[in-house]
Amino acid sequence: MKIIPLSEGAFTIDKTKIFVPFDINKDDLQKRPLGSLLVEVQPFCIITKKDILLIDTGLGFCNSNGVLQIHQLLVDNGIDPLSITKVLLSHLHKDHSGGISKEDKILGHTFLSFPQATYYVNKDEFAYASEKGSPSFSPTEFQILSTADNVVFTEGNGKIDDYITYEVCGAHSPFHQIFMIEEEGEKVFFGGDVAPQLQQMKSRFIAKYDFDGKLCMELRQKWWHQAQQEHWTFLFYHDIKTPLVRL
Repeated sequence: MKIIPLSEGAFTIDKTKIFVPFDINKDDLQKRPLGSLLVEVQPFCIITKKDILLIDTGLGFCNSNGVLQIHQLLVDNGIDPLSITKVLLSHLHKDHSGGISKEDKILGHTFLSFPQATYYVNKDEFAYASEKGSPSFSPTEFQILSTADNVVFTEGNGKIDDYITYEVCGAHSPFHQIFMIEEEGEKVFFGGDVAPQLQQMKSRFIAKYDFDGKLCMELRQKWWHQAQQEHWTFLFYHDIKTPLVRL
């Protein structure tokens, strides 16, 4: 497998749930509102024998030319966005789902950002996020999934094409799901926002922003132990310095 981190940059976020760009070489975190978190926003593209996968879709921001940032990042890595075959969604918080669709402001029409791909999203997560709404969720960006033909609403735990396992773990959000991709003995694990950064895997950290912070901590400890036994590759969506770790 080939793993390509698609870094959209570093951001701070506070209780307003607004993602503010942060330059780690110039900006001072202490000058941001009290309690601001510093995070990377980093979807992943994984090239397997069967697919070109995209895991989560970023913030949905566009560059100065009006090009969706995640599209530009794929192109910069030699990948045509139309070649993405599957989009795996851990949950629908706006920093993970913003790139699901794009609005054509001239035509007033919203379309899927990856029209050739099949989108996989948990059915209960979709219902919960649609009802909950702002500030954590932006339903206008993912409601198109309810009527699109190329969407699979997953329920519970299961497998996709016999090599991608999905499992509802909750913890960060009520119906958050994780993914394990296995090919030729290699195991690539994406824990989304339950396992967002390397340092959190190594400490007994409980975050107030999680739906169930204690469960998050327990799952991280469980996964970290299992990963060392089975030599997983971790993908960290919010880690500034370490997008992936092979154990």
